[in-house]
Amino acid sequence: MPGGRLTQKDRQQIALGLADGLAYAEIARGLGRPTSTVTREVMRNGGPLAYRADLAHRATEQRAHRRRPAPSREPEPARRPRGGDIEAVRAYEELFTTVMMQSGMPRMMARVMVALLMTDAGSLTASELAQRLQVSPATVSKSIAFLESQALVRRERDERRRERYVVDDDLWYQSMIASVHSLVQQVEVARQGVDVLGPGTPAAVRLENVARFLDFVAESLARAAEQAREVLFTEAAGTTAEDDDAAPEPGHGK
Repeated sequence: MPGGRLTQKDRQQIALGLADGLAYAEIARGLGRPTSTVTREVMRNGGPLAYRADLAHRATEQRAHRRRPAPSREPEPARRPRGGDIEAVRAYEELFTTVMMQSGMPRMMARVMVALLMTDAGSLTASELAQRLQVSPATVSKSIAFLESQALVRRERDERRRERYVVDDDLWYQSMIASVHSLVQQVEVARQGVDVLGPGTPAAVRLENVARFLDFVAESLARAAEQAREVLFTEAAGTTAEDDDAAPEPGHGK
């Protein structure tokens, strides 16, 4: 029934829609469901090419039996934002995770990244992440290692000496710069191949074209990242300064 859990019949209709090449939104309309529900269902069960209604239904039932989360001893502020609807926030979190997965990020890493991004503090401990996502500390550790390799998170110690995983305000800048470094390495390797294979050979010409393309992209990306960071950070600093100037000094004004 619309709004409840997907039934086996719903999943069969999703499978038929995928086989017919329908978009997620069109399948969702036929079911009377949000597009995010269909997207999440498909991505969680093999993706559009491997989705099977019977396997998806069985896997969902197994997950429901496996997961019996213990009641939290304290409230979870990250899931109860000020003025936010809990169900809407959860749906958005799943949608955000799906989008990051479609960009190439593994599901667990995407879940950890979204969890960090959606906290007001911008940081969580390993135990907080494990409790929030209902996964093991080892799974959290593996995900954090991946995100660190992409320059998307950093570690720091809080006042209780606990290790916290933090997303910085300029995390996308740091990630872009890491991408630039990777592109530069690919350029260097491609040009080494030109010398190895012999200039003028078809393979060498191909590698030189690859090197020139990636070199141009890396330079453009680095320049755009630096400009965006300078503009956005300058605007933020300017706004803060204006607010300070507007505040009356003690003893002045009424």
